[in-house]
Amino acid sequence: MRAVAVALVLLYHARIPLLTAGFVGVDVFFVISGFLITGMLVREVESRGRVSLARFYARRAKRLLPAAALVLVVTAVLVRLLVTRVDRPIFAGDISWASLYAVNWRLANRSVDYLAEDIGVSPVQHYWSLSVEEQFYLVWPLLLLVVAWWVRRSGWSVRAAMAAALSLVAIPSLAWSIALTRREPSLAFFVTTTRMWELSIGAFLAIAAPTLALLRRPTAAAIAWLGLAAVVASALLYTTRTHWPGTAALLPTLGTAAVIGGGPAAERAGPILLLGTRPMVRIGALSYSLYLWHWPLLVVVTARWPELSPLAGLGVLAVATVLAWLAYRLVENPIRRAPAMARTRWLPLSIGAGLSLIGFASGLFVAQRSHPEMAETGRPLGAAVLADHPRDDPAGRPVDRVEWFVPDPLDAPKDAPMGCQAHINESDVKTCTFGDPRGRTTVALVGSSKALQWAPAFDVIGRRRGWRVVTYAKSGCAFADAMSGYKDEPYESCRTWTKAVLARLLAEKPDLVVTSHGNWAALVDGKVVEKAQGIAAMADGLQRYWQALQSEGIAVAALSDTPYPPNSLRVIECVAENPGHLTACAFNRRSNRGGTAAQREAVAKTPGVHWIDLNDAICPTAHCAPIIGNVLVYRQGSHITATYIETLAPRLEAALVPILHDYSSDRGAAAPASGAAAPSRPRR
Repeated sequence: MRAVAVALVLLYHARIPLLTAGFVGVDVFFVISGFLITGMLVREVESRGRVSLARFYARRAKRLLPAAALVLVVTAVLVRLLVTRVDRPIFAGDISWASLYAVNWRLANRSVDYLAEDIGVSPVQHYWSLSVEEQFYLVWPLLLLVVAWWVRRSGWSVRAAMAAALSLVAIPSLAWSIALTRREPSLAFFVTTTRMWELSIGAFLAIAAPTLALLRRPTAAAIAWLGLAAVVASALLYTTRTHWPGTAALLPTLGTAAVIGGGPAAERAGPILLLGTRPMVRIGALSYSLYLWHWPLLVVVTARWPELSPLAGLGVLAVATVLAWLAYRLVENPIRRAPAMARTRWLPLSIGAGLSLIGFASGLFVAQRSHPEMAETGRPLGAAVLADHPRDDPAGRPVDRVEWFVPDPLDAPKDAPMGCQAHINESDVKTCTFGDPRGRTTVALVGSSKALQWAPAFDVIGRRRGWRVVTYAKSGCAFADAMSGYKDEPYESCRTWTKAVLARLLAEKPDLVVTSHGNWAALVDGKVVEKAQGIAAMADGLQRYWQALQSEGIAVAALSDTPYPPNSLRVIECVAENPGHLTACAFNRRSNRGGTAAQREAVAKTPGVHWIDLNDAICPTAHCAPIIGNVLVYRQGSHITATYIETLAPRLEAALVPILHDYSSDRGAAAPASGAAAPSRPRR
């Protein structure tokens, strides 16, 4: 079954068309691991009446760590030599976290980070499953210590007590897996808590092994063959759009359990007829090394040749097989079978700790980088070098080289307002205050990260004008009475969030609401529709919320979405790799996507809503320059650096002041006659 599991994973990653869900091989591995490790622990408790943690972890260390550390070191070298400067620091962190068997949590956080979507695929992403296993085996042996104590005191059988203890892990984990997968499948895929039930299935098998061995041969054979068919069917029928793990993972995991549970009693009538052949046994023996080696090679190759054909993918797997065999013969087996390793428990543990430190240090090696010197001058920066009417201004055209610029592309992802945004899986309203916290005029900046990116400019204006600026932002979420989509699925937490924000705004009544977003369209009946229909649905949703604000006397302004680079261009990566050929990082202004079309349509249909478009100062010419006025314009995707946004503050201020002036005039005109008390407006 190890051979089946690793074959499914490898062929799926090599882009073999038929295997639409070869990732189920990892779930097969979880069940196998739970069965083997628990079987060993059961026998130890039955024979010794206790569990030796030192012996257990020593066995794990000498089995897993030599090969894992070797692959991390080789991967670190490949990353240092071949990966772009922008991704290097991120992958360095991944390598260090992988060495500590915790990278799954790092990947889980990244999976729901809207601003991390353009980060390349991690070369150690496959270590997430190893991390899940090792975290499980931190908990399970400790729980068995309690079981052994309880058995000695109560007289329960070892296996009954272990089954009861295991239920305390498996049942909550399965329930949480189903719940979180429905709500946030990207997060559920990586976290340990949604996967522990899969290892528990294998553990239950080990506990029930004596009973399963009594099955009648025909019955056992039928169960085992049906189980193998279920595993293969899941790899062929599921797709990447299947929410995982959740209930869908029951098919391959229970299928694996059926093969393992029915196999011994079925004997030669069962799947051992296929799985027991010499090629399958040899692949199974190499499965751990194959799993470790194949992914970094595929990531490096696809980084250079993104359109990797299935045939080329098989070629990469062939190279991985050779490396896996060499590592198995020259590293894994010699260390594991060394006589010194068997004489004491502490030697494997100390060597394992050393290997983990080597893996961690490999990440630090990759992270090292030089910090280029940036000139400090008193001359204008960014949009300040552009004319008052910047369209076609030569100062904004793309050039091949500049003497210096800020920020460094490696630091650009952090050149943004931080900590003021509800993430993808959050619906609670999170606010931050900029400008003058005691200002009598309140401006609310509302929408997605494309709205929040303007906070640095609002902060400058607010401090100068005495405005209190409050931000309401959520990743990828348009402030509209419409269903936004995230990865083509209904973005339910966004819908909940926008309703809560509208209620807050209507209660607090700011003087002005400025809103922006990057969603080009809304879903209709929960589905992606033709572009014009989706834009119209989004525009209608914007209009309904804007009119709700206007009905309470709140001024509304729409701030245009910013120009989008094409999907194939990561501006900061391009700038980092092409400092002498920056025109390679420019892109056609007409490639603009995003929320602008829906915003314009909504403004046209909603009298009184103001339109603010500063894109001529972001992209003045037909091709958008990556650097203007010695300032890097873009960070992730189509987001603008905070440094450049700050240089747009005077232009934004010129647009906002007349809006608030007109609003104040309207309020004055509507004031009660002399002697009558003016109604107070509620403020926070």
